[in-house]
Amino acid sequence: MSGGGGGSPNNTEWRFNQTLRNVQGMLKGRSFPGKVLLTRRSEPLSPPDYSPSFESEHDEDERKEGSRQEGEGQASGNSFDNASSKKSNILSTSSSNSLPDAQGLVSGARATDSARIAKFTTELSRPAVILDKLRELSWSGVPPYMRPNVWRLLLGYAPPNKDRREGVLTRKRLEYVECVSQYYDIPDSERSDEEITMLRQIAVDCPRTVPDVTFFQNHQIQKSLERILYTWAIRHPANGYVQGINDLVTPFLVVFLSEHLDGNMDTWSVDNLSAQDISNIEADCYWCLSKFLDGMQDHYTFAQPGIQRLVFRLKELVRRIDEPVSKHIEEQGLEFLQFAFRWFNCLLIREVPFHLVTRLWDTYLAEGDYLPDFLVYISASFLLTWSDKLQKLDFQEMVMFLQHLPTRTWAHHELEMVLSRAYMWHTMFKSSPSHLAG
Repeated sequence: MSGGGGGSPNNTEWRFNQTLRNVQGMLKGRSFPGKVLLTRRSEPLSPPDYSPSFESEHDEDERKEGSRQEGEGQASGNSFDNASSKKSNILSTSSSNSLPDAQGLVSGARATDSARIAKFTTELSRPAVILDKLRELSWSGVPPYMRPNVWRLLLGYAPPNKDRREGVLTRKRLEYVECVSQYYDIPDSERSDEEITMLRQIAVDCPRTVPDVTFFQNHQIQKSLERILYTWAIRHPANGYVQGINDLVTPFLVVFLSEHLDGNMDTWSVDNLSAQDISNIEADCYWCLSKFLDGMQDHYTFAQPGIQRLVFRLKELVRRIDEPVSKHIEEQGLEFLQFAFRWFNCLLIREVPFHLVTRLWDTYLAEGDYLPDFLVYISASFLLTWSDKLQKLDFQEMVMFLQHLPTRTWAHHELEMVLSRAYMWHTMFKSSPSHLAG
């Protein structure tokens, strides 16, 4: 087999696959994904054989109703021919009409506003919840004590019909118990070699999950996480277990535990929870994880093509929104895959303080089937938070900065601004699809 020159297709494909393997290695706990990550590339890598289109898989008229449509109407006349020159306007945080109720969003008080709580109460009290209205409300944040019920409804785990809800949840929780008994609570002699290897990998990854949060170092919590992940992987053989999925269970664990434990998570103790409570919590996490990943199956299959696709779309979007940053990253030889792969794989859970994760996931779940598309805009907004900073860094400095982003002190204000910009850009691009051609 010929080695080929530096620009040959074989060499390019090898470099791409090598970078992907090294970035995946980073998810195993290494600080830096090998030498490739810390080495400049000599030439651009070609994307896979798919077009980085930002068009939704669904028609625009199927998008959300209400305030989000109003925002789209306001932005429909915007042009992105001169996206870079308009960057200062786009990034402005003082505009009150950049997002419906933007000032309320930025204040961080949206989820606990008394009027919004009344609206949530009205929707949840209906004999049959109107999911479109619930999504519209939830996008800007869900009151914490309502979050367990709202998340079950948004994911389709609990039925909208109130009369059927308790019966369905009871049946699904019993089904989970049967799955654990059939797949997890068995001796290794009844498992295949592949299943044993997978279970061992999960057992290794559970203690690494959200290591900065003491609560997740509890042995009982780690065993619950292990049961959920292994059962899910066995029942989804096309995916199996992929590192990063362990992070995706954590928001569900925290939310469903909050129904049984009071106060701050730092003070929680699961010792007083009954075996039935723990089983129900695990079941809810399992089924919600399954529903959540249904629309992102190719993100967690071999080579994770869904994530690769989002990375290339992110690169294109950043180029159109902030050309100076895009050009600087390109000139320094840094691949988007080298930092954005983890963002999409773990859905930014590792990039923001954990106390903000459930608020972020309110928006994720409200987006529903449109989430993969919207993740690109959230990631662009997240990256361009540091637009000016990035343009002053060389290759090595950018690698260090993007692996250790200064978000530890973030509060709701910073997260709401990321979501506000993402919504604004998404609205503008969706209303002007011609600007995404070419």
